[in-house]
Amino acid sequence: MFSLSAHNTTVRQEIQGGFVTFITMAYILFVNPAILAQAGIPQEQAFFATVLATLVGTLLMGLYANLPIAVAPGMGLNAYFTYTLVIGEKISYASALSVVFVSGIIFLILSLTPLRTRLIEAIPNTLKLAITGGIGLFIASLGLKMSGILTSDEATLIKMGDLTSKEAAITLVGLLLAAALTVRKVKGAILYAILASGILAFITGELKFTGDVLSVPSIPEGLIVWNPLTAVGDVLQYGLFGGVLSFVLVTMFDTTGTMVAVGEQAGLIEKDGSLKNSGKALVSDSSAMVIGAMFGTSPTTAYIESASGVAAGGRTGLTSVTVGLLFAVAAFFGPFVGAISSVPAITAPALILVGAFMLQTLKQMDWDDFADAFTAFIVIAIMPLAGSIATGIAFGFIFYPILKAFQGKRVHGLIYFFGVLFFIQLFFFAH
Repeated sequence: MFSLSAHNTTVRQEIQGGFVTFITMAYILFVNPAILAQAGIPQEQAFFATVLATLVGTLLMGLYANLPIAVAPGMGLNAYFTYTLVIGEKISYASALSVVFVSGIIFLILSLTPLRTRLIEAIPNTLKLAITGGIGLFIASLGLKMSGILTSDEATLIKMGDLTSKEAAITLVGLLLAAALTVRKVKGAILYAILASGILAFITGELKFTGDVLSVPSIPEGLIVWNPLTAVGDVLQYGLFGGVLSFVLVTMFDTTGTMVAVGEQAGLIEKDGSLKNSGKALVSDSSAMVIGAMFGTSPTTAYIESASGVAAGGRTGLTSVTVGLLFAVAAFFGPFVGAISSVPAITAPALILVGAFMLQTLKQMDWDDFADAFTAFIVIAIMPLAGSIATGIAFGFIFYPILKAFQGKRVHGLIYFFGVLFFIQLFFFAH
């Protein structure tokens, strides 16, 4: 079924690769519910939805696309959902999930047509890299604020918090451990740091377990989004077109970039430079995005942590199936995960370190081209300072084509189109 011999791999190798991928990305079980809880989604619901979206996307990636790539709610996308849509736009989490649902449907339709390739090719690397870097700085700033390392200030907006507080101390210890383990190339560095911070928080009294560690998975709210017409109505009522466009664009090129990177490492790139079964892979991701939105989580994306499983020997969809089954088992540890997720100091190091990883992509930027450099600067500066990923994306799409026009260089017509759409959204529909 998985063509193991053709991929020069074995069942043992595939299971080993899946286990390593699971260890490196299991931190999302702790971090995603913690972020979504701030949007008002019940933590138990967010945990179940996180597991379900990951299970659906990863199993489809394994059984349908036969690729060793895991899918789960994306870091940065969850922050955009909570802080830009729910808190920034002052809408309910149900309406925000409608945006994710509509975005997922559009993404799914694009995945079934050649338009996906044209759209991906139309967006220049400058914007892709700037948005990735900006989101990285945004979620890192969230981690620093959640932990109390940074705090608000009327004069300077932010200032250093009390580093002697328990929250800040636990975060700094966890962050140092995560960074040190990453430097030593230890797989699962973030997960180990979260667990170590959890132990420290338990010793200091910040973390308390009041009930059972194990429980049967449940969904308190049930299906949150199930009617497509209602979902579209929410988008139209609140003018959330910018949110839909941002989700579609970010998930599209984020997933594609990750899949190509992991595919190259696994030797799954065709002669024309495309990834084997890339269409099926995008369908898998977009399907998980739709299912996740229905039950209560932010958009899914392919996880770059899959590269660790490939490095451990994973080459086929059996690796992904292994990851999915391990997440299914993790679903029974909801109370344990919920207790840890409720302490910001435990999950904050993950946000900061993932933010640092995302900023590393900026080394590919052509900093000698000032049009590229200034576009990247404005995107990266706006996102954390304005507290809005969407606003940073909008500024990027507005500035880039204008600066390139003054340079005498042509850009794809779609970039002008998106620039106009974001300009209208930013100046006429922003609340």
